[in-house]
Amino acid sequence: MKRIKSPWMGKKEYYCFGCCPDNKDGVRMQFYADGDEVVSVWKPQRQFQGWVDTLHGGIQAVMLDEICAWAVMLKMNTTGVTAKMETRYKHSIMTTDRYVVLRAKVTDVRRNIATIEASISDSMGTVCAQATCTYFTFSKEKSTELEMHDLEIDDEDITLEQLIASIA
Repeated sequence: MKRIKSPWMGKKEYYCFGCCPDNKDGVRMQFYADGDEVVSVWKPQRQFQGWVDTLHGGIQAVMLDEICAWAVMLKMNTTGVTAKMETRYKHSIMTTDRYVVLRAKVTDVRRNIATIEASISDSMGTVCAQATCTYFTFSKEKSTELEMHDLEIDDEDITLEQLIASIA
């Protein structure tokens, strides 16, 4: 896997709840290219709980939506907006868990509409939530206006195990 750099880093207006490392109230996800998939490893945090020690479903939806957007950026080299998202919660995610792994992949593209499949698995590998996002993608011109430029991907490879060890 190789780390994907945010095209908005250093922009004063960049304060995304999902991925901005400077947004202390956000989930601050980082993303990695793994073939056709985008991967993120995230450490559950107490401030994002719904029920006692349980990750809030809305936070799970935020993370699934965010990783779907990054899958579009990686695969299609553009950005856009979520038109529809169907989420299935299968198992609780504990905020006491060491980490979760999110994965997303663009599965279909028709003109400017992309379909993305995403999942969150707990540290035992159990798929806890799944989403299918329908994404309305922007033209390259519109994407450039929004300062979404070609994604930079690190040269250095990192394994899933190394990534987990770095956050857990």
